[in-house]
Amino acid sequence: MSKSSIATATRSTPEYRLAGLEDLDALVTLENQCFQTDRLSRRSFKHLLKADSAILHIAEIDNRISAYIITLFHRGTSLARLYSIAAHPDCRGYGLARKLIELSEQTAIERRCIFMRLEVRTDNLEAIRLYEKLGYQQFGIYHDYYEDHFDALRYQKQIKRFAPPEPSLQVPYYEQSTDFTCGPASLMMTMATLDPEFQPSPAEELQIWREATTIYMTSGHGGCGPHGLAIAAHRRGFTAEVYVTQEGPLFTEGVRIQEKKEVLKLVHESFVEQLHKYHIPIHYKAITQDDIEQALGRHQLPLVMISTYHFDRKKAPHWVAVTAMDEDFVYIHDPDVDTDDHQRPIDNQYIPISRAQFDRMSQFGQSRLRTAIIVGRDEHSTKKGP
Repeated sequence: MSKSSIATATRSTPEYRLAGLEDLDALVTLENQCFQTDRLSRRSFKHLLKADSAILHIAEIDNRISAYIITLFHRGTSLARLYSIAAHPDCRGYGLARKLIELSEQTAIERRCIFMRLEVRTDNLEAIRLYEKLGYQQFGIYHDYYEDHFDALRYQKQIKRFAPPEPSLQVPYYEQSTDFTCGPASLMMTMATLDPEFQPSPAEELQIWREATTIYMTSGHGGCGPHGLAIAAHRRGFTAEVYVTQEGPLFTEGVRIQEKKEVLKLVHESFVEQLHKYHIPIHYKAITQDDIEQALGRHQLPLVMISTYHFDRKKAPHWVAVTAMDEDFVYIHDPDVDTDDHQRPIDNQYIPISRAQFDRMSQFGQSRLRTAIIVGRDEHSTKKGP
């Protein structure tokens, strides 16, 4: 935008609206004017303008786009994220950023979100002052976040009032390194919480998967069941107990070949035999939210299998680590980072899910299978190894 057009714009009132594909060129131009690093590409803007999980508001002055804000939504949760905000440097004094943030929050509330999160450079003092003035509170830091290696402060605001989470355990985050190791990744987060000396790694992730896999799934690599994960935890010096609503082999609904079903049966019987050998309790009933809350109060961490339908409509079984609870929400660490949806690891930590929604998603398949394991630290046990 030229200086002459800005001079004219000072006599105008900003107008705000949702962006469309017709604004793509102007958005890319504004991005390049505002940022030297970490710029969004034309391809990224195009994807975001089409995505159901993103909303892009713009501010116009004299029919020229002068500022934008991008809000991302984590499907199936009560969490929204202020992904990016930019205002032309010559357009200060209009309060564009404040108004756009208010629009972002209102849109998030309309989508039934409770929390808005954002990241900001540690040296962006003007933005930090604005966020704090608007009620955002710092709750963490992400080191080496930006392309130029600057750290990012993490801020959160309850845009709709509910009791805030007060996690009694600080749970480190680990992103699964394959499409099929959500169980091992969730278990490693749990073990690293209970034993600071435990170091998660891709090698350990795959080793746990080898120990805990059920061999066959509907397609692709096998996934981990509760029995194998509990045994893997026990072998590493932790306590474990299993909750499952089905006594026989799991995940057989999509397996059509009888030979594969026989393999699943043999693996299952072996797992059950080992559970009895190691005196690992197995409860043939659904874990309740009271059970989960009591476990957290004892500094134990539950792993719960959910259906990804509420996240990505794909109806796949998926393990997550429950990290905290309050009167309204269950908070999880989800090891699966969807980079196609512009997620980053920080988006998948302490994700708030309403209790009712969590109850719906923690069942899988036509049989409505519910299963979970509770992992604790056994102070009297020595690590046994696989």
